[in-house]
This record gives sequence, structure tokens and C-alpha cells, in this order.
Amino acid sequence: MGLKLAISGKGGVGKSTIAAMFAHLAAAEGRRVLAVDADPAAHLAACLGMPEEQRRSIVPVADRRALIEERTGARVREYGQMFRLNPDVSDVAEKESARFRSIHLLVLGAIGRGGSGCACPESVILKALVADLVLRRDDCVILDMEAGLEHLGRGTAQGVDLLLIVADPSRRSVETADRIRRMAGEIAIPRAAAAGNKVASPSDEAFLRDAFRDVPYLGSLPWDGAVPRADREGLPLVDIAPPALMDRFRGLWGRVGAAAEK
Repeated sequence: MGLKLAISGKGGVGKSTIAAMFAHLAAAEGRRVLAVDADPAAHLAACLGMPEEQRRSIVPVADRRALIEERTGARVREYGQMFRLNPDVSDVAEKESARFRSIHLLVLGAIGRGGSGCACPESVILKALVADLVLRRDDCVILDMEAGLEHLGRGTAQGVDLLLIVADPSRRSVETADRIRRMAGEIAIPRAAAAGNKVASPSDEAFLRDAFRDVPYLGSLPWDGAVPRADREGLPLVDIAPPALMDRFRGLWGRVGAAAEK
């Protein structure tokens, strides 16, 4: 089975950048990589460096109305219906993913109504799809999650090899990270670890290490001007990152793999 990695954290901490870099590193190792954008903010395509024209052509799974209605047997945005709770989604990743270089990207999208956990056809299809990706696919699957982990049901969560919780050296970030850690325990994710990002000083590193005493801390990534430059110019960070930053990403990726196998 391929590595199944979920990455979560407060918005703005750089988890999508990390997910994208891990996807590129995994692909460079010759793995079949499926990157899954499970955050409604949907920044992963841009962080991968996908051209804007290609990004605009992506339709999230949650917006594929015909697909959802075909697989669940229910009309989208209509109340009081019976629909299939276990739709067949085994072919969705192949049909609906976009390809950039050798990475396949699947954008899940946001549920338009009902809030977290709504019992609607859109929610059912997304949860079934994540379960299929985590429990039945042999690819290296990297999930860029929102902080709520809403797409991971209890049974699906047990198929995740590692939840990596990302935080920057700010109080709100580590408070969100602690909530994610507690949610992970409630849905029985077997392994969780933490990593720091945008670390600019030894005191930043010490702050994060102290905040994550309850989970393994796998290290940190520094603030680097190549990251905002890649964003401004629409370039893959992997193409322009200086050697020192690439070494830090490779080191963290190696420790993530080791932690997932424990």
C-alpha cells in the first residue's frame, strides 16, 4: 500500500505549500502520487505551480452535479430525499483528477449548504471518495485538509498512516493545532505528528517544540523569500527553492515517511 498522509493546520500556516512540495518529492522518487485538496479554500493547485489556465478548468467534485446525482440517486439541493449512503466512487479519482507533471490532483470542493457533516448527497460522495482513496488505493495519497478534518470519518481515519499538524510560531496557530490533535484522537487516527513552518529564529523553534510536547515534533521549515516569490509569479516552488530550503523539505519528508511507518 502507498503512503496515506493527511496534512492539517490553521489557515495560512503553509500546509498547502508543504503538501505540494511533498507531492513533488514523492513523484521524484518514482511514486504514483495523488494530491487531494480537501480544504474548501482550495490552494493546492496553485501551490503545485499549476498554470492559471489549467487551474481555472478544474471543477471540484462537490460541484459535479451530474456525477453526484448519478452515484447517489438523489437530486442536488433538494430536501427530503432517499439516497445511497455508499455510492460507487472507485473510478472518480481517475476520471476527475487533473494532471500536472506526474502528479494527479483531485479537488474535492466545499459543501454549499448544511454546514459540517450535513446529510446531503454532496457530503456523502465526498466522504465515500476520501474513504476509497485512503483505504483502497495503492497510490501515495497526500491530503491537504482543512482544520476541521470533516472529510475523515472514524473508519477512514484509521487508514491514514500519519496526520501531520502544521503550525507557525503564533499562539492562535498552536491553539488550532491542539484542537486538531484532540479531534484526531476522537476519530482514532493511529499516528499524529507536528511540524513548524515560517520559523525565523531559535525562539520560534523553541516556542513550537514546547507547544508540541504531546506529539512527535518532526522539525521545522524556515521562512524563505522563495515561497512568496513562487506564489506571485505562479511558479512551482520546487523549481526555484534554494538548495538549503530544498534540503529542509527533503529532511522533513524523510522524517514524515519514517514516522508513518512506525
